[in-house]
Amino acid sequence: MARRGGPKVLEATVIPALLLYGCLQWANVGVAYLAAVAWLYACVGRRWIRRRPVPPLLVLGAVGITVRTLVAVWTGSTFVYFVQPVAGTVATGCVFGASLIIGRPLIGRLAGEFWLITPEVAQNPKVRSLFRGLTVLWAVVNIVTAALTLVLLLTLPLTTFVAVKQASGLAVTVLAIYVTIHWSHRVACQEGIVRAPTRTTIAVA
Repeated sequence: MARRGGPKVLEATVIPALLLYGCLQWANVGVAYLAAVAWLYACVGRRWIRRRPVPPLLVLGAVGITVRTLVAVWTGSTFVYFVQPVAGTVATGCVFGASLIIGRPLIGRLAGEFWLITPEVAQNPKVRSLFRGLTVLWAVVNIVTAALTLVLLLTLPLTTFVAVKQASGLAVTVLAIYVTIHWSHRVACQEGIVRAPTRTTIAVA
């Protein structure tokens, strides 16, 4: 799972954040904007030139950072640049919630980015219940992350905010990922989708 989805998350979110923080520390806001945008567009361009599919996470990252940068440059406000993701995160949480209302949990669509989901597995009642539960989980995670980010933005200096926001956001995300993996693995074992480790296997490990 880490091998399939980890590089996409690293490329689309972690590296742009590190570039932004580094440029804020050692250059200026304009350079920070440019570095983050240039990285994401370079990643998209490399895949386009090689005629390889562009991961949805990378597309979302590129579109999001483009809108953020244009609005921030137009308003001339760094606060606007950093507050936009709060609105975006709230919107994402609402999208997760709306997908439940219409009966098409968003996690069911995103799961294929991290694990091979066959049509048979996707139609399993327990798996569908899992997708609904995980969609609720990530809706809550997005709302909590947005609230935490807003509080930090209003109370901390800019460079401190960037560092603390990344650390706190990572902590919340890692916890949610752990719950997601543990919950998914338990359901997969119960339904015979994967083999549960035996005591002998655990002892050898």
